[in-house]
Amino acid sequence: MSNEEEKTGSPYVVGIDLGTTNCAVAYVDAELEEGDEGYGQVEVFEIPQLVRAGTVKAQRLLPSFLYLPGEHEVSEAAAALPFEAPEGTIVGAWARDQGAKVPHRLVSSAKSWLCHPGIDRRGAVLPWEADGEEVAKVSPLEAQTRLLRYIRAAWDSVMAADEPAYALAEQEVFLTVPASFDPTARELTVEAARAAGLERVTLLEEPQAAFYAWLEQQGDTWRERLSVGDLVLVLDVGGGTTDLTLIAVREAEGNLVLERVAVGDHLLLGGDNMDLALAHVVATRLGEKGKKLNAWQSRALWLACRAAKETLLSKDKASAPVSVLGRGSKLIGGTLKTELLREDIEKVVFQGFFPACSAEDRPTQRGGAGLAEIGLPFAADAAITRHVAAFLAAQDAEDGTVDGFAYPSALLFNGGVFKGQPMRDAAVKVIDSWLKKAKRDPVEVLAGEDLDLAVARGAAYYGNVRRGRGVRIRGGLGRTYYVGIESSLPAVPGMPAPVKALCAAPFGLEEGSTVDVGDREFSLLVGRPAQFRFFGSTTRKDDEPGDLLDSWEEGELEELSSLEVTLDPGEGLRPGSVIPVTLQATATEVGTLEVHCVARDGRRFKLEWNVREEGE
Repeated sequence: MSNEEEKTGSPYVVGIDLGTTNCAVAYVDAELEEGDEGYGQVEVFEIPQLVRAGTVKAQRLLPSFLYLPGEHEVSEAAAALPFEAPEGTIVGAWARDQGAKVPHRLVSSAKSWLCHPGIDRRGAVLPWEADGEEVAKVSPLEAQTRLLRYIRAAWDSVMAADEPAYALAEQEVFLTVPASFDPTARELTVEAARAAGLERVTLLEEPQAAFYAWLEQQGDTWRERLSVGDLVLVLDVGGGTTDLTLIAVREAEGNLVLERVAVGDHLLLGGDNMDLALAHVVATRLGEKGKKLNAWQSRALWLACRAAKETLLSKDKASAPVSVLGRGSKLIGGTLKTELLREDIEKVVFQGFFPACSAEDRPTQRGGAGLAEIGLPFAADAAITRHVAAFLAAQDAEDGTVDGFAYPSALLFNGGVFKGQPMRDAAVKVIDSWLKKAKRDPVEVLAGEDLDLAVARGAAYYGNVRRGRGVRIRGGLGRTYYVGIESSLPAVPGMPAPVKALCAAPFGLEEGSTVDVGDREFSLLVGRPAQFRFFGSTTRKDDEPGDLLDSWEEGELEELSSLEVTLDPGEGLRPGSVIPVTLQATATEVGTLEVHCVARDGRRFKLEWNVREEGE
């Protein structure tokens, strides 16, 4: 996209944070000219939603919860909205609160399920542990689609009531995803947006969005806070994921420039884990009093502990009440009431998730169990500080790297977990201990804005930057991507052919760029089912398109979702034909990756990352 094209477009640029726990929407009025009041300002869209039965209120956050009511459970009047919402679904604050009472009808953490390769993400599997016949389940893809449909309908009812050109479907929308989302999760996110009627969508990594929000807040003074050689660690701990990103401050033609130089692996570790850990503590306390919880009540306790934790972290209280409704006379009748204590948070959250550790410490790895329950693949080690140490030790960031460890000079927090000052203090204390040992200055904490809104505000600001109004972070792809190539070796009984990894797209490949993956030809099977394997790496940043790896160190490459597809051979080729092809890779404008196999006659075979998923 040219600079001239970037400066034209819709009346608004809109940023949407489709979070695990909360959604937020921000926008910039792009029709204002320089000198107009409000020019370039980021505004927050307050989202109308049911806060209780029959009561609609506009709020800055839309809780990312869907409640699937049973037949005749909720009256038409109780669920009435001033606009048309996804049928059969309650979305937002009331959904969250009602789901705490009836958890088997609540869809939560849909974003985490969307990036889970071990399930059918198009299959109706949520709520995960709900009774199949009692609840009409939805897929993770459908859950995300319904959230976006709701946001679109809410926006249109307020912003486009009198002017169709202001409808959300007509705007440029910048939708955020974790930096660690793999190509399949990114493609599914775009698919959900398009199913919700949003065609003009671009993806933006959440840590980058948080940093853009900081830039927007600082204005031109950011250059006084950062200087050449600074290395900023964006520590983003949300409801479902921990996202780690490094942004370097460099110089080009006498000007300061910002470049995203590293992205962490996907860590399903965040507020959900903390809530589960606290629920375990409270359940143990109830068990000591002879009160046993069933699975339904355990889920309700998890949701109740989340609310109690947020109360304790935001207010100076020694305890917060926790209550769980009884279900059935055979187990427990009535409501169970107890408390979550501040000391529970100090022991479980601070010591468990932000423990003191050295820069040499690494996360513990889960043993390989023969059989395990299917569920979200949470990180084996809850210690976020050890994950940060491992991430910094794996980087060769040029700026700030000493003895193989990338020491950050500045720290930007993001994510709802850090709304409480004690959480931020715990993380800073550990990072400063590493810097002190290395005889470096303490980390400078970059004061941010409202952590609930930073990602949405930053996404809207980024949309404005794309139109030439602001500072852009150099980024591109956050991983190096590889295509699996089967070795050409004689068949050996009982031994599959070794797989090599062909570098298809390098780290940092800019959006809109296409690269030829070398000039070597490979054999492509068409007309019959074939499996394509893909790998990604956040640490191998020097591999170039066309590099073929015979081997790699453990942990260097992560295998991504494989594809099983039958490529149409077209005219003149029989099913099962093998044709010579070269490869091309494109980092699309929306933030996804495409791989094409190009035949000698010019025919192109596109490998869709989400054609077939594991578990289907």
